[in-house]
Amino acid sequence: MLLDLIKKNRSYRRFYEEERMPESDLKEVVNLARLSASAANLQPLKFRLVTSKQECEKVYKCLGWAGYLNDWLGPKPGERPAAYIVILRDIKGSRNVSWDTGIACQSMLLGAVEKGWGGCILASIKKEKMHEYLQIPENMEIQLVVALGKPKEKVVVEEVGPDGDIRYWRDDKEVHHVPKRKLQDIIIK
Repeated sequence: MLLDLIKKNRSYRRFYEEERMPESDLKEVVNLARLSASAANLQPLKFRLVTSKQECEKVYKCLGWAGYLNDWLGPKPGERPAAYIVILRDIKGSRNVSWDTGIACQSMLLGAVEKGWGGCILASIKKEKMHEYLQIPENMEIQLVVALGKPKEKVVVEEVGPDGDIRYWRDDKEVHHVPKRKLQDIIIK
């Protein structure tokens, strides 16, 4: 059921790094993005799959991990993603791709969750370094990066407290808490 997949689809930031994600699974989740809606059906996105440990380490060095967790620099060795999908746009094509990128990310992450994987969408990217490390063609602009692997952390969704604070946080047992607004608070009458 879609609701169950969405509830399982959290922003996982720690993984069982040694459990490598097969390229065939990556291709299957990219295929979901390919088949998803695209504004004016322009289909402007391209995807760079990253699976080798060497390339994963290079990509890791280009990413910022959790804006609200000021004292956390990202997953430590052994807890890093097993794969990445770098979402690209050909600069000769459509400039308005933010909705396509969002739809693609959601489709890919839901597909990954269905297969027992988890992931995190990352926008804090050192794009010039990543272009260099992955030898991405000059005409390709990096949009987002999706980190993927077997989740090693527990993520719980809870209601936003009376103070209205929506910032995620970790407790002393490393459980990741994600406050969500109530349904009645987001529907306008």
